[in-house]
Order: sequence, then structure tokens, then C-alpha cells
Amino acid sequence: MMDRLKEFVAERDWAQYHTPENLAKSISIEAAELLECYQWSNSASLEHVRDELADVLTYCFLLAENLGVEPAQLILEKLEKTAIKYPIEKARGTSTKYDQL
Repeated sequence: MMDRLKEFVAERDWAQYHTPENLAKSISIEAAELLECYQWSNSASLEHVRDELADVLTYCFLLAENLGVEPAQLILEKLEKTAIKYPIEKARGTSTKYDQL
């Protein structure tokens, strides 16, 4: 998938625009468009949601590539940190923020 994504970007000479700052902005913009799918209803067109989610993920993967980090490793490392903040015995079944558990 990353090879195809990098090829797509290279074919269009877009890498010059893919600074970490621009990619982070694009993630936020696309995430807002994903949220917009649910703006006035708790249901949304699955096709539209899939398209917007793909845009968010695309920019996330491009940012990870730009920073030289592996997305799967980032997630695993973050899960370890989050497990400490949200121990099972305190967090199970609640959405309370970690500092109020």
C-alpha cells in the first residue's frame, strides 16, 4: 500500500508539498470532513464515510513516512502508554478521563 501511495504522489510531484506541517493540517481538515458526514445525523452514507476515512488515513500514513516512523509501532507504543493511564480495573466500562478515575 505504501509503495502505491508513494508512486501516486511521485507521479504528480506532490511530495514537495508534503511537509509535516502541511500533512498535519491535511489530517485535521480531512478528519473534519469525516465528522461532517455525521453532522446532522447519527447515520451517514457508508461510501462517503469510507472516502473521508481513506483521506484521513492517507495523510496519516504519509506523515508517518515523512517522519520516518512505522504506524503499527506507533500504535503499539501508544497502547502501552494508554494502558498505564487507563488500568483495566479502573477504566473498564467507563468513559471517564484518566485523571478522574
